[in-house]
Formats: sequence, structure tokens, C-alpha cells
Amino acid sequence: MSIEIKVAAVEELFRKLDLEINTLQTEIKLHCNSGCGKCCTKLDIEASPLEFLPWAFHIFLNGDAEKVLAELEIKTSTICHIYNPLTLLDKVNGSCSNYPYRGLICRLFGYAATKDKYGQLRLATCKIIKTEQVENFKNASNLIQNGLPVPIFTDYYMNLSQIDYQLGNIILPINKALKYAIEEVLQYYAYRPLPNGFKNIA
Repeated sequence: MSIEIKVAAVEELFRKLDLEINTLQTEIKLHCNSGCGKCCTKLDIEASPLEFLPWAFHIFLNGDAEKVLAELEIKTSTICHIYNPLTLLDKVNGSCSNYPYRGLICRLFGYAATKDKYGQLRLATCKIIKTEQVENFKNASNLIQNGLPVPIFTDYYMNLSQIDYQLGNIILPINKALKYAIEEVLQYYAYRPLPNGFKNIA
């Protein structure tokens, strides 16, 4: 399967998830605080290379893949490379510098559920939402327990792995996943022509 087909399949999965989350948000009334990027500063976020393949493909087509790969090679921080803090010292406020191409983990967290040891669905969201939107969070939890449809982490990762079993099942620290995704794209196009409409830059 070509990189282009894999990217299209991942993006289609993301579109489906975005629709589910929009519907859920309408029902439960939970929302992220404007400008908040605290969840992105977590030091141990893990992801698969496959969920960042659209991002890697995008920066490759823009001619930035090798530059970003070089940045990742020397990066020592484990905070996501794509995250853009408001200031270097700010641990809360910031945003994704490539939001349309964020990974599956970024899309799921806050508005998807995991299963506890009893098989019950629990909304996986941040402490800020839980403490600042207490009533809405309680209401959302009750609605989910009573059958309100909600995206489920394991279901979406299973769907992702069906696109490419290997790339979808490798779980790495997020910056290593980003690096792996870029390397996958660069390796694929090392001896192949670029997609229609793009030219190699000598």
C-alpha cells in the first residue's frame, strides 16, 4: 500500500473521529479552555508512527521533512516537538503548531473513553476540565454510563492498526514516533517519484 493511500485512510479515520467528538461535545457541553495546552506538556506521551504519517507526509511535501528530522535528532526534551508554548517557561498555555495534522492520541484525549477493570467506560479527560467543569463532567459520565455513544481509545487504535499493522502497533515516545513517521516517508520516496503536482527540488 502506498504512502498516499495510507495517509488518506488515516485522515478518513480522523474525519470520522472528529464527527463523533463534535456530536459528543454538543451533548455533554465539555470544552477545553481557550489557549490551554497543558496536556501537550506531559513528558511521557506515547503514540504510533502511523497516526503522524499525515503530518510527516505534509511536511515532506512542503520540503521541511529533512530539517524537522534533524531537529528531532538533537532534541532532548520529551515534550511533543509540534507543541508551541506561549512562552518557553509557560507550562499551561500554548497550541499545536500543526493542529490539522495532530495525532490520534491528541484527538482522543479529553473526549474519548477507556474501559476500567470492570469493563465500564470512563471519559479520559484532564484535571482542569474535571475540576472547572464539575457538573458537566458528572453529567457526561452519567450519560456515557447510560449508553451515550462515545469514541473509545482501544477501538480507534484497532482501526488505525488495520491500515498498517506494523506502523499502527509500534508505540513510542511521541518525538520518536514523529521521527519514525518522517523516516518512513523519506525512505518510501527515496527511489520513487513524488505524488502528482510535486517536483523534486535539486
